[in-house]
Amino acid sequence: MAICTRLQWRRTAAVAWAAILVGCGGGGGGGSGATNTVPTPPVTTPPVPGAFADAAVYSSAANASLAAPNEKAAVIASRIQLNGAQLNYTATSGHLTAVEVKTGKASVSFFYVAYTVAASDAAKRPVIFFYNGGPGSASTYLHLGSFGPRRMVSTIPTATIPPVQLVDNQETLLAVADLVFVDAVGTGYTQAVAPNTNADFWGVDKDAAAFRDFVQRYVAVNKREASPKFLFGESYGAPRTAVLANLLETAGVQIDGLILQSAIMDYNSNCGVLDPNAISCEGYIPTYAMTSSYHQRAPAISAEAARSFATGAYRNAISAYLANNVAPPAAVLGQLSTLTGMSTLMWQQNFDMQPGYYQQNAVPGQLVGRYDARVTAPVGSALTRDGDPSLTVVNASFSSSIVSYLANELHYTAGSAYAPFIDIINRWNFSHDGKQLPDTIPDLAAAMTLNPAMKILAVSGYHDLATPHHQTELDLARLGENQSIVLKYYASGHMTYLDDTARRAQQQDLINFLNSVTVSH
Repeated sequence: MAICTRLQWRRTAAVAWAAILVGCGGGGGGGSGATNTVPTPPVTTPPVPGAFADAAVYSSAANASLAAPNEKAAVIASRIQLNGAQLNYTATSGHLTAVEVKTGKASVSFFYVAYTVAASDAAKRPVIFFYNGGPGSASTYLHLGSFGPRRMVSTIPTATIPPVQLVDNQETLLAVADLVFVDAVGTGYTQAVAPNTNADFWGVDKDAAAFRDFVQRYVAVNKREASPKFLFGESYGAPRTAVLANLLETAGVQIDGLILQSAIMDYNSNCGVLDPNAISCEGYIPTYAMTSSYHQRAPAISAEAARSFATGAYRNAISAYLANNVAPPAAVLGQLSTLTGMSTLMWQQNFDMQPGYYQQNAVPGQLVGRYDARVTAPVGSALTRDGDPSLTVVNASFSSSIVSYLANELHYTAGSAYAPFIDIINRWNFSHDGKQLPDTIPDLAAAMTLNPAMKILAVSGYHDLATPHHQTELDLARLGENQSIVLKYYASGHMTYLDDTARRAQQQDLINFLNSVTVSH
């Protein structure tokens, strides 16, 4: 994720507020907008068996490239206690080289961390590839926040910064699948290989093609051709997943399931991305209603009731408003006021209400979090300095912890700083399939046509003001009624897994999803 404020989008500017999706990193965020790098701690001593001190110097600069890649890694035996039993696993941290399909030449040296468990029949053990989004986020949030064997302690949804603490993750998926966390080009320790530069891969199509080549390389090196394979992308990582799945299927690599975490599948349908009053903000209405209810600014409401109003009375009124400037009906304005606790005058003046306006005005005197709207902080306080208190309370801890974790627990170090986030939103080529902003629903449709057995799980938080759950519903509905597509929701924000209750529920939903695919594999 990055700290994102809505930028005006114009044809002459190569996108704008696509930043809305930082990777969040979706998980994953930057601060001031400058490249966010964290110095690597010194190599731990005495040397640990399997440790690797990488002498290479990696750079996140646009024109950076490696003269030659290496495929060395730290390989560390570890263990975790799950439900009273010990699970032994291997953590592999290092690089694999993506090779261009057409030329056979090295293109990107990808940094990854893989957690694997020895199995009597490895061909039946699933492997999941995880990545955050941004664009510009390393996979720090998913790596240390979601379903790996170690996780950061979080106090979300409280607006407090907890002490930095890594603990064994009782919600890890390692008991049922091998997990591979990979960083995008220019983030973490991932870098282009000469004659390519990092910037060559900063675009929808080139980025997805490089990830395709990484997945193919990992599968080949680790002999996982027969294993059930899953892609797990968060925020911008979700549209990457759609494009990537289509590219892999076209290349003959079967992908069994896709997990879309807090997805923005079509940038053209999200009113937080485009200019005000360009398209309907219907996709945000249920999030506004449920968040206002959470803050006791409005009566309690179910997701179903909020969705019903959005797709009914609000849709009819906003369609007439945008098409013919028809004044909103008083009854609809009244309902909006009741649902949000905001005055009818506010709604009359902002009938197509942008998420930024809601964030600043929903709770008087407070700034509402963008990635998790349950988190608030007094306007002008330190927690609002970056425009999103829900990111400020966790970002620094994740950025510092990934470096110390790599060095002290995974025993991998490099000769340069790790880059949790780089500010490349305005350098990113968002054009895709003839559009200046990506619509990746057709890519999903193409991948599912190539592989009718592929299944999709979309997970969303009710309080996400970056990629609202209802907009994800609307986008995926374009694929028609399909039992292969499952949607799950949690009382949480963009990084649903940072909420302890939501993470436990999501783990079970993920296990059920994996089982629904692998039981017949």
